Amino acid sequence: MNPRNQPMFPETIETERLRLVRFSRDRVDLDAVHEALSRDEQTERELAHVTKSPDDTLKETWDRFVEAERRWDEGEKARYAVYPREGENGAGEFAGMAALTPHWDRRSARFSLVLKERFWGRGYAGERAIAFMRLAFDHLDLDLVSTGYFEGNENSRKAIERYVDRVGGQYEGRLRNWVPHGDEVLDLHRYTVTREQWERNRPDDRVVFGDE
Repeated sequence: MNPRNQPMFPETIETERLRLVRFSRDRVDLDAVHEALSRDEQTERELAHVTKSPDDTLKETWDRFVEAERRWDEGEKARYAVYPREGENGAGEFAGMAALTPHWDRRSARFSLVLKERFWGRGYAGERAIAFMRLAFDHLDLDLVSTGYFEGNENSRKAIERYVDRVGGQYEGRLRNWVPHGDEVLDLHRYTVTREQWERNRPDDRVVFGDE
């Protein structure tokens, strides 16, 4: 817990085209999230290459919120709902979830993103990644960020390579049997960016942190 009872993570993050809002029941519409994550063919495609599963009941979606709020309050994980900003197609709609997970003892953080299919291909992953790097390096005073994709997720590979290359980061390699998922253990392709690389190649993208 934050000993000074001050927010560890910003409640909102705005980029040029996105607004990220703390994933909590008082800020994000439960029904909209449940509808977006309910099991159907589209949701199965959207979650095919990540470790999340569709929600079969409203209670499962409720439990997502409860767990996200607990981990936020304990400084373990910052999960955000993602919304396109005004001027974007689908402005104001729940577009997906983004998360930054600090590993305080390693002075590092990893981050992830899941978007609804209609929002793929817009470059949102890169905007969110630059915002999370700024949060990790400038606000949380960490030394390294990491992200990755599972085998077969070509959309994520291309997006990650673009924004990692932009800030001078690198591909670390394939970590075999790295992430348990159901009856499987998945291989992870891992990328990292160091503080030094960030400082040398820091972009001037619009990122605004808020506590409203």
